[in-house]
Amino acid sequence: MGIYLELFWTFFKIGAVTFGGGYAMIPLIQEAVVPNWISEEMFLNFIAVAESTPGPIAINMATFVGSTEADFLGAVCATLGVVMPSFIIILLIVALMKNLVKYPAVQAVLRGIRPVALALIFSTGLTMTLKTLFNLENLTSIIQIEYKGIVIFLTVAAVYLGYYFWKKKFISPILLIAISAGMGMVLYSV
Repeated sequence: MGIYLELFWTFFKIGAVTFGGGYAMIPLIQEAVVPNWISEEMFLNFIAVAESTPGPIAINMATFVGSTEADFLGAVCATLGVVMPSFIIILLIVALMKNLVKYPAVQAVLRGIRPVALALIFSTGLTMTLKTLFNLENLTSIIQIEYKGIVIFLTVAAVYLGYYFWKKKFISPILLIAISAGMGMVLYSV
């Protein structure tokens, strides 16, 4: 029973203190689960899979970590843990104040939270970039250029920008994920 409660409580705390959506949760999830439950490499793989599967990334991450640690019931506990705080808060807001956002104090709090959410999202992107393209785990590690990762990144970026400038609209992220996955299968199986 201990691991289930630990999974629930860990993800409940993350869900309770994170503002800015799933991407802002990633650094907190990383801090909680690496290296206690999963490796850094597995964590990065989970981000890639969570991003390319349907549903919010933080819920997918909680489900993957929970299932890795304690199978199906672990996935359920971690997923409920990360969702429960938002569910409770939304119920309270709906029950207590229908027009909560109209209050200047609430608007001020939300404006204050936005830069933190942006910083958390930016730090996640930077961490993933450094690890994926340069195999850089910390500031003291030696840079090892991941040429295959850079080729995939530049190809997907070129397709994205080329399509945007050609058609004047954005290409489907699903297509970009499929292109990236296909290139990964080709380049990393060689």
